[in-house]
Amino acid sequence: MRNLINIINQQQSFIKDYSILLFLYLIFTNFGISQGFGDSQNIDSWYFHYGDVRLGGRETLDHSEWDKVTIPHDWSVTFPASPDLASATGYLPGGIAWYRTDLEIPSTSKGKRVYLYFEGIYNNSEVFINGKWLGIRPNGYVSFMYEITPYVKHEGKNVIAVRVNHEEDADSRWYTGSGIYRDVKLVTAEQTHFDLWGIHYTTSIKNDIAKVEISSQLTSTLNSGNFQVKHTLIDASQEQVASSTHKVNINENGKGLSKQTLEIKNPNLWDVDKPYLYQLKSELYDKGQKIDSSTTSVGIRSIHFDADKGFALNNKWMKIKGVCLHHDAGVLGSAVPKSVWRERILKLKEIGVNGIRMSHNPQATDVYDLCDELGMLVMDEAFDEWEYPKKKWITGWNHGTPGFQGYAKYFREWSKLDLSSMVKRDRNHPSIIMWSIGNEVDYPNDPYSHPILSDASISQKFVKGYLKDQPHADRLGDIAKELVPIVKALDSSRPVTAALAGAIMSNETDYPGALDIVGYNYTEYKYDEDHKTYPSRVLYGSETRHDMKAWKAVRDKDFIFGQFIWTGFDYLGEAHPWPSRGFTSGMIDLANHIKPRGYFRQSLWSDEPMVYLGTYPKEANEDKLSIDAPSIWNYKKGESIRVVAYTNTDKVELFLNGKKVGKTQTYNDETGIMHWDIAYEPGALKAVAYQENEVKATTILETSYEPQSLQLSVNQSNLNFKNDVAIIEVKAVDKNGNLANLASNEIVCSISGDGELLGIENASNNVAENYTDHKHRLLNGKAVIYVRATEDEGNIELSVASPYLSTKNLNLVISSI
Repeated sequence: MRNLINIINQQQSFIKDYSILLFLYLIFTNFGISQGFGDSQNIDSWYFHYGDVRLGGRETLDHSEWDKVTIPHDWSVTFPASPDLASATGYLPGGIAWYRTDLEIPSTSKGKRVYLYFEGIYNNSEVFINGKWLGIRPNGYVSFMYEITPYVKHEGKNVIAVRVNHEEDADSRWYTGSGIYRDVKLVTAEQTHFDLWGIHYTTSIKNDIAKVEISSQLTSTLNSGNFQVKHTLIDASQEQVASSTHKVNINENGKGLSKQTLEIKNPNLWDVDKPYLYQLKSELYDKGQKIDSSTTSVGIRSIHFDADKGFALNNKWMKIKGVCLHHDAGVLGSAVPKSVWRERILKLKEIGVNGIRMSHNPQATDVYDLCDELGMLVMDEAFDEWEYPKKKWITGWNHGTPGFQGYAKYFREWSKLDLSSMVKRDRNHPSIIMWSIGNEVDYPNDPYSHPILSDASISQKFVKGYLKDQPHADRLGDIAKELVPIVKALDSSRPVTAALAGAIMSNETDYPGALDIVGYNYTEYKYDEDHKTYPSRVLYGSETRHDMKAWKAVRDKDFIFGQFIWTGFDYLGEAHPWPSRGFTSGMIDLANHIKPRGYFRQSLWSDEPMVYLGTYPKEANEDKLSIDAPSIWNYKKGESIRVVAYTNTDKVELFLNGKKVGKTQTYNDETGIMHWDIAYEPGALKAVAYQENEVKATTILETSYEPQSLQLSVNQSNLNFKNDVAIIEVKAVDKNGNLANLASNEIVCSISGDGELLGIENASNNVAENYTDHKHRLLNGKAVIYVRATEDEGNIELSVASPYLSTKNLNLVISSI
């Protein structure tokens, strides 16, 4: 219980009204599973071999000497980077590898159906059980399942083998990771059960009455039979609010379908500030005996898009303040624990973000669950390329000669199934408000071209002119017309969209017209023109820069409902020439620290009064106002320094060592930045922010000195289960107890007890540093350590040492609540 109280305290900034009850409920409720049926258990202990193995799927192969790993596992990030590898994927290796595990399947599963559910394997996975080949799945982001009933041994061990072929390791424009990097589950079910992702609901609200319409798909080995489906809706205080029971017949194809409606008076609505979640308990009965069950989180909400008014959530018009988000977390690669995602999304909420675009692929189920729980609006995205590959940069972003590996070669055969899998898996998440079928597939001359490019241009770098030998852009409309109906057949409650890089080209095709709403990437200059030309088109900024101009194009135009800024977090890959580690456009760095541009965004998006101080030397004859001003007060005495303030208040006063300096600055709506030019003196800068002459926020920036000691803080000192992860922040502090923000001391970690070190992240963009061992340098006086529990009960002792600084110790307890 102490751990639960700690977690609640950490989240108190957004917990309001009902939500402590909800949070308690979320902790103590058994949620069911992402596949939506049966009983499941995680398969997390595996043996791993890097490199191909002849006949590696055979049952009799001895894998006892292979490396032991815990799934989720990303092998790429465990290797050192190399300048001989592709910048696009972070100079980290792919290759071929095998995973194997010995599985005891209980005798209680006799007479039942047995499945293996894989949430994500990157990529080209082949799965075997007891030497029998089950299938291949090229896409590294979609979830999938195999039935293994005919091959299961109920006495003795079963050998599961997975071959992962990421030999084409420059197959993406960003870091992908390699391996079984998401959960694997063993699922057992009766002969008749709910189908994979077979329970689907939609909500509508009228006159304070909500309708929850539920569709339940059954699958059976029988070709006849009568069953009953019961749905019960439970609120956050665990009270039943609605229930329905319906008879279902199994047809000759072994399928059954139930459609039921629940009504709730005066429902609690799901929104970004109060993300209220009900639980839908679904039960399947045969002659009065329960044979299957599943639990689904339900958010009751309405969404509406309008070409003139923008977007409304629960009939309230609002702006989506969104970010684009890739799936890695620095040193953790693509195998990111849920606790890390929680901290990341909470950090985005702190800035004022209310929307996430899953760039440019389906992400882990954990991420969507957290968006439901914490209140984020989601744009779910399927593809970054269609039938032809895009350029993949090898020696630096937009530098040198590109490669052309990628998903495109699988698109014709697999895209419809992959798109269907995304929609069916994710459609019960209230956070998701739109489906995207593509990102920048219309990038001019990469690969599609059109005669209009002879004269037209876009704001991003591209090959100019019409290239008649390239695929014609008319194909974009043809493919969109194939993909959109697939989504609509599975979920008609949300619009279908795409992110257009070349609207000026796509407008000459049927592509935008095939979509319900249209996203523009870096094309604010077309908003007014295209709103006039296409008055029924719903528009938004699907990818934008961080500048004030891009935000004002959203804020000041009712018909633009929001923007998704590139990006929320720094990310691996899409790197510049060696030794660049990745792209650093994020508001938050790889160690989950808000960057100056994140505080600038907070001043534009957050409703909580705030003020941030940043500084940089003022160059002669230069008058720049930067959104990237670091929070540093260490310069040469007398040096001319520009001090900037980011705030959402009316005015700010600046004090240096207790004395007011310069004039009181009022908010500048053109730049969003206040500034003073002053001569540096060591000591303390203080900003006092006022709203209508009342102090609303203050901040102090002090000169820092040499580090004197280390400080450790942890997001949770109690870990709740095996594989739970603690996040420990390390700071070097000076003689005054302030962050020594110029410190780069090396820290050395050692762990004893029932845990293991997952990695140390300092947010450096130097890929030549070693991220694979137990020591690392601080950057700007900080680093983050990830520690994973290896048992369900026990203790972990973490020791952090640094030369000339005292060693700090931390005890972590593993115990279920």
